[in-house]
Amino acid sequence: MKLMVLDGNSLINRAYHGVRPLTTRQGLHTNAIFGFLTTMQRLVDEEKPDALCVTFDRREPTFRHKADAAYKAKRKPMDEELAMQLQPMKDVLDAMSIPRYELAGYEADDLIGTISRRCEAADWECVIVTGDKDSLQLITDHTKVKLVSTRMGQTTTKDMTPQTFRETYGFDPIHMIDLKALMGDSSDNIPGVPGIGEKTAMDLIQKYGILNINDNPLGIGNNANLVLRLLGAIHHNPGFVCIGTYPNAGNL
Repeated sequence: MKLMVLDGNSLINRAYHGVRPLTTRQGLHTNAIFGFLTTMQRLVDEEKPDALCVTFDRREPTFRHKADAAYKAKRKPMDEELAMQLQPMKDVLDAMSIPRYELAGYEADDLIGTISRRCEAADWECVIVTGDKDSLQLITDHTKVKLVSTRMGQTTTKDMTPQTFRETYGFDPIHMIDLKALMGDSSDNIPGVPGIGEKTAMDLIQKYGILNINDNPLGIGNNANLVLRLLGAIHHNPGFVCIGTYPNAGNL
């Protein structure tokens, strides 16, 4: 059995920016809805899942916002033309009898993580559709990510499996947490380690396996300042870049 779970906010945002403006006679913008449904149908035809669901963020602060007020503080407000399409998009999904999930205090990513682990526990395959690379940390032998990108109005996907992830990054998917913790994420206002970008962070993880740094911090050399900066990022940032998985949570 196979379940496909769509990152609703990610896909509708990409559709909004990738499809030319469309409106109804009443003035309702519909380009994001059109792009979302077109992409969803194409992927369903391609993957032929046995079940399908969609997750969405909510407006309320999440546990990450409560832990650090700076989290996503620099995000620009959603365009009004996109915001007005969210509820109609959800209404369309309801009319199509496609389950959708959102939960106050959590992000859509956390619901996706929970759903993927429940699939694995039930011996199902899970296909995650998102444009957010954070979800790459969820890749396993039973869970793959269809990474969506939009360029010049064309939406494409790349299947990310354990093999394709390792070919791209040179380490296991779980280390995506370490990569984001070290390099930071400006879109989420996560600072990372000053002076360490994606390439340096990837080199460190490939060479030393950052998850084990607390067991042997001097394994990265004798630069005490670097060791302290790395440890600081690893201790502070994982809660903001690690997707929650709650396989036993009854209301998720």
